[in-house]
Amino acid sequence: MTASRVLPTMFCLALIGATFSPSAKADDYNKKTTLTFSQPIEIPPLHIKGFRVLPAGTYVFKLINSSSDRHIVQIFNKNETRIFATILAIPNYRLQPKGKTVITFSETVQGEPQAIRAWFYPGANWGEEFVYPKAKAVELAKATNVPVLQMPASIQEEVAKPEESQAELEQTPVTAVEPSGEEVEIAQVVTPPPAEALAAQNTPASTPVEEPKLPATASPLPLIALLGLLALGGALTLRTVEKRGL
Repeated sequence: MTASRVLPTMFCLALIGATFSPSAKADDYNKKTTLTFSQPIEIPPLHIKGFRVLPAGTYVFKLINSSSDRHIVQIFNKNETRIFATILAIPNYRLQPKGKTVITFSETVQGEPQAIRAWFYPGANWGEEFVYPKAKAVELAKATNVPVLQMPASIQEEVAKPEESQAELEQTPVTAVEPSGEEVEIAQVVTPPPAEALAAQNTPASTPVEEPKLPATASPLPLIALLGLLALGGALTLRTVEKRGL
């Protein structure tokens, strides 16, 4: 997918509708990011009832561990005491990482909240391209005139406990849909990160290993005895020399 095709259809929010406050570097592994939106935004499922659209406010985005080639993103309230959604995403690679958080939005029908499309963590070469239910994906594809990632219409969008949805999302088939409604491969939307990049991300940082120290098992007593014998021998030798000189 070429950049010229994407740029006219998405908004990188630096000053439009959102401000960003990335979390500390210690959270790089789960990409924890605090985002403050000044206007409502639409999010993909699976979300709790009544929260297809998040009100303006502050939220925490986190990437949770996944054994599949998908990424699972969770959205919390500011204090991380409530989960609003667990969202399926596909890694989308880019050659030029940015030094700040980037959120992109798809164009929507006039008067409706903007639909979040992707989330890029500061300094990361790839971001999370979100997957929408089929009907919504078709709507967004027509509005943006580019393919959009989609999941089957049978997926339940509202759930009581989004935090329990990870396994289901990891098994959910993902394709993309053209503005015409034609289904296409996800490669029409995202560029997967190199395998070595994903491996590096999923490998915990190594901890320094102390060099082994040999146990102090030898006793100093034999050495002391040897030094004593040498001193005694030296004294006897001197005494003999003195007697002969007399």
